[in-house]
Amino acid sequence: MSGPAEIGLSQSPVPPVTADDLDLAVRLAVDTLRTAPPAAWEEKAGSLEWDCWETVEHLSDDLFAYAAQLGPRTPPLDGEVPFVWERRRPGGPANAIHADRGAGPAGLLQVLEASGALLVAMVRTASPHTRAHHVFGVSDPEGFAAMGIVETLVHTHDLAEGLGLGWSPPGDLCARVLARLFPHAPSSTAPWPTLLWATGRTELPGHPRLTAWRWDGTPRA
Repeated sequence: MSGPAEIGLSQSPVPPVTADDLDLAVRLAVDTLRTAPPAAWEEKAGSLEWDCWETVEHLSDDLFAYAAQLGPRTPPLDGEVPFVWERRRPGGPANAIHADRGAGPAGLLQVLEASGALLVAMVRTASPHTRAHHVFGVSDPEGFAAMGIVETLVHTHDLAEGLGLGWSPPGDLCARVLARLFPHAPSSTAPWPTLLWATGRTELPGHPRLTAWRWDGTPRA
């Protein structure tokens, strides 16, 4: 699963982000999470306030919500498709998607796979001219694919910390989403640590850990 660390952002041109990239990210994440010990799912997910089960629900909800934004014949440009998002406990994630606890970790990961597949399908079938609302700004199918990949890679990092797993996604995949969503990120460092830096998870040499961050999903064409 690990990508070559020597892949730098300075190698150009960087190919666009695709539905296949998103499919790969979700598949690698699920394959890694399947190896988690069953008792670990109640542990905190990295630096998050959520436990690992809640974090997978949140990730599933992100992927579902991105697919939903692209779904209407006329996607909303000024708000979200009005599903009901609810918290199961104070401080927990506000989701429309919740997994049946009785289905165990295997069922939880099915929910993640299904949500990822919905976004993959929407990215593949939506017109590249489609535009839809995101809280960070209106974006296009490629942008939503890149957002879904970032959510998947970074939250799997959080989960791997809580579950005691190794996780190092492909460098070329990280480079593509950095180029699409974080064009001003450092270009002299390896893509995976740079993506963790860009999402406030770590520091880089000469670049302290961010306390606030956001991506730029603006359509590039």
